[in-house]
Amino acid sequence: MNLINKNIALIAVFFGLVINSLSAQEKKRIDGVIAVVGENFILESDIEQGYIQAKASGVDVSDKSKCYFLNILLESKLMAHQAIQDSLVVTDVEVNAFIDTQADRMVENFGSMENTLKAYNKKSYEDFRAYFFDIVRTNKLAEAMQNEIVKDIQITPEEVRRFYNGIPKDELPVVGKEVELAEIIIKPEISKAEKQKVIDRLNEIRDDVIQYGSSFHNKAIAYSEDTGSVSTGGLMTMTKKDPFVKEFKEVAFSLREGEISMPFETEFGYHIIYLEKIEGPKLTLRHILITPKASAEAVVEAKEKIEKIRNSILNKEMTFAEAALTVSDKKENRLNGGLVTNPSTGDPKFEINRIEDPIFYSMVSNLEVNEISLPRFVADRPGSTGDYYRIIQVTDKFEEHPADYTLDYMKIREVALRNKKKEAVDKWVESVIEDTYIKIADDYKNCELSANWIK
Repeated sequence: MNLINKNIALIAVFFGLVINSLSAQEKKRIDGVIAVVGENFILESDIEQGYIQAKASGVDVSDKSKCYFLNILLESKLMAHQAIQDSLVVTDVEVNAFIDTQADRMVENFGSMENTLKAYNKKSYEDFRAYFFDIVRTNKLAEAMQNEIVKDIQITPEEVRRFYNGIPKDELPVVGKEVELAEIIIKPEISKAEKQKVIDRLNEIRDDVIQYGSSFHNKAIAYSEDTGSVSTGGLMTMTKKDPFVKEFKEVAFSLREGEISMPFETEFGYHIIYLEKIEGPKLTLRHILITPKASAEAVVEAKEKIEKIRNSILNKEMTFAEAALTVSDKKENRLNGGLVTNPSTGDPKFEINRIEDPIFYSMVSNLEVNEISLPRFVADRPGSTGDYYRIIQVTDKFEEHPADYTLDYMKIREVALRNKKKEAVDKWVESVIEDTYIKIADDYKNCELSANWIK
């Protein structure tokens, strides 16, 4: 079982729906303890909920037995148990932030908080949070332990080659039709007056908190445009190793506990940060992001500019790569001709049938090699890099084919690395089982498990 499948199944197990249609006799049976790992229990209901929610989420469970879910839970509970022994820390802040995020998604799925509470048979939001707190904490501890196990694992090109050569030719996965893409992005110019308006607004918010005792949490909910943290009042944790933009890190790590920064700029807009707590290398902070908006006139000017650029390329006055280098507003890929990297794989190829963004798909799905899309206005999500116009060129196309070592190296490398990490986790599990109290109910002792759980 690879790590991705484990994560899918874990989500299914930890956030499985409560099925209210079960008889009283079935509910009594489901609530029985079927395994103990250290101080952690696994209930029959955990198995049932994992199976039902995995199926509801579109996971093929036709070949998944109860033993399959038990194996996942055993590993998770073991990792959580050992994380505590190794003094790995999961803070209440992290747990509560995760619950907030999941709750928002559940409300979207069920249509309202009332429907969500009914689905989970909870009388109040407080009951709902209390129900999930220990579940999420255990999951987070297991995640922290797994990250600790695999954190130093790297893979060499030679190991990737051996992994690929070890796959029988008739079992090589099929890669769908792919394209390589280049882009040019033109952003509407934002006036100095608009930028200053945002800075002034952030200074007003900062003064309200410092001078009048207003809640930074409430201000973030009311004004922040960072969709990833607005529901938690701008709350986040970070270390110097986390992938935050340079300017954000520099300001965050320059603050003292309880201090609020002056407004500062990143590529996403203007921020203020309130540093709540310093715990060793980890910061707990809140932030507010407001992105300056371009005027209608500036949007029109950006459209006219990108249309002229496209016409210049079509008229062979410049190449697409030359235009990307000299005029594109996306600095990250100017030097490589505007080459677009697939964020899911780190590979410059996009499998057409796996593109989920409908706008992006409509721009590239029918383009031939060297053809350039019409300009498309992209209204970027709040708290991101702002609205922009975009043109895309298909620089290469690859027909459906069995995975090829040269063409698909990055994909093969990712699978090989996941496999190596899985082997490390399996080896760790085998070694830790020996020193951990484990008890499995008789009904499950015939399961074919991945390790020697039944000692």
